[in-house]
Amino acid sequence: MGSGQVTDWQGKHVTVAGLGVSGIPAAKVLHGLGAVVTVVNDGDDERARAQAADLEALGITVRLGDGATLPEGTELVVTAPGWKPDKPLFTAARAAGLEIWGDVELAWRLRDLDGRKAAPWLAVTGTNGKTTTVQMLASILTAAGLRTAAVGNIGVSLLDAVLGDEPYDVLAVELSSYQLHWAPSLRAHSAAVLNLAPDHLDWHGSMEAYAKDKGRVYEGNRVACVYNVADKATEDLVREADVEEGCRAVGFTLGTPGPSQLGVVEGILVDRAFVENRQKNAQELAEVADVNPPAPHNIANALAAAALARAYGVPAAAVRDGLRAFTPDAHRIAHVADVDGVAYIDDSKATNTHAAQASLAAYESIVWIAGGLAKGATFDELVAGAVGRLRGVVLIGADRALIREALARHAPEVPVVDLDRTDTGAMLAAVREARTLARTGDTVLLAPACASMDMFVNYNRRGDAFAEAVRELAATDG
Repeated sequence: MGSGQVTDWQGKHVTVAGLGVSGIPAAKVLHGLGAVVTVVNDGDDERARAQAADLEALGITVRLGDGATLPEGTELVVTAPGWKPDKPLFTAARAAGLEIWGDVELAWRLRDLDGRKAAPWLAVTGTNGKTTTVQMLASILTAAGLRTAAVGNIGVSLLDAVLGDEPYDVLAVELSSYQLHWAPSLRAHSAAVLNLAPDHLDWHGSMEAYAKDKGRVYEGNRVACVYNVADKATEDLVREADVEEGCRAVGFTLGTPGPSQLGVVEGILVDRAFVENRQKNAQELAEVADVNPPAPHNIANALAAAALARAYGVPAAAVRDGLRAFTPDAHRIAHVADVDGVAYIDDSKATNTHAAQASLAAYESIVWIAGGLAKGATFDELVAGAVGRLRGVVLIGADRALIREALARHAPEVPVVDLDRTDTGAMLAAVREARTLARTGDTVLLAPACASMDMFVNYNRRGDAFAEAVRELAATDG
């Protein structure tokens, strides 16, 4: 099937799998191009029925509660990224010889629709840090005077970006492993894999399959494949990728960079990749103090963003200005308040062990609030690595016993408060217990290492509950 002409889509029978933030825009775009669109969806609740009514008013067929069935006559399947590859619908599609695209693949195929000038993509993936890095990258590109947007898994539809009226020079694209799995023809200008740790293994089936999908982001890169020097698995993915002739491997490190790397020297972010005579020269980009917040994993995010921007030709001054202008989203190592000489930090976004490990590494003496839904994770490595920083631990959530058992094995001397409750009011109790364990100069850190859905709608609500509890604590003291 062609991609660049409206006529290619006239009368094509396309099945869109899933409603929601990706399925609905895909269905509308395809319908607008003249395709005959049928949307199938597993759920049949009130929200799904309302969404279906909106689509049906446009002339799009919607089948609710029938997401496992392939409609007769389908010529192409476009899926929401979260649908697992072993769905019967996909099995039937593959048996029929049909292509299966995600919304990212659809956006990639339509980016030059009817001859429009397609903006190149600078792509970011990884287990943790994707959103922050993409937002930093967009801020740097903006500081360079480029028309850009942070899009993709960040919650902004790529279809809207590539088909909208706004002409972009370049796009900063966050991609999840799900999206990459369903994007076989994506070819970025440059891309970065920030890190790799076990996550979503129930969806991918194995760590190998998860890593392979992450590595798809490097396929066909034109200028630079950016990898994490401290995470060999990311460099291995670069070695395995089939890239365009002349595309370079560029590493980022928190240490002194070697040639073709970006790193840190005496509090300065420096570039030894995009300079003349990389063996001898380095370009100062920014100070560590320009990174907000200057926690180690966030400095790594900044270096990855800088590498992608430099690959696109952005001057050093724009890297500095963009990092200074960047404000992180809520619930990402966000300082809430100081109470009685104790800092209270909200990193509710640390929903897995890898993210929590980075968060714990940023502080010296910690009262750690942790727990929630473990999603199959184990906690021994996390606890063993953090034991020297732990003043105490307060546990909440459905799977807190898994963390408690790891603490008993690796940190038996660390005081632990186990809150046997999963109601939303447990957060106030957790903060109060943390206060009793903390000493002046300590950090009370919400870095749950778990998902939130046992107690909260999402990690944002969990972080909000923490911040409200801290503010109540501060007001009581006042």
